Amino acid sequence: MADPELEAIRQRRMQELMAQHGVGNQQNPDQQKAQEDAKREADERRQMMLSQILSSEARERLARIALVKPEKARGVEDVILRTAQMGQIVEKVSEERLISLLEQINTQTTKQTKVTIQRRRSVLDDDD
Repeated sequence: MADPELEAIRQRRMQELMAQHGVGNQQNPDQQKAQEDAKREADERRQMMLSQILSSEARERLARIALVKPEKARGVEDVILRTAQMGQIVEKVSEERLISLLEQINTQTTKQTKVTIQRRRSVLDDDD
């Protein structure tokens, strides 16, 4: 009952599914290694720039924030690097300045949460 046409259709469908999920389209190891090296090098350059811009206390605070909220720390790093590239930072960023920057970012990104309590009325309650 092994129909070759049916088997070919199954193979094509399996290849389509694998391509959609990225399983069958893996890059060769050289390209993958080159991408990893480029990413690692960019991250090293980023860390070097931050070490030149931030004081040691500010770097420590940012590292602690990165442990808890990596996306927030990455955003703060982006803001610091952007301001440094525009020439707005003339001296090392102290811990106090980092704290004020964090507070500014918190006020900009604070989500308002509203809690609404809906009480159910019992059939036995009287409105008298």
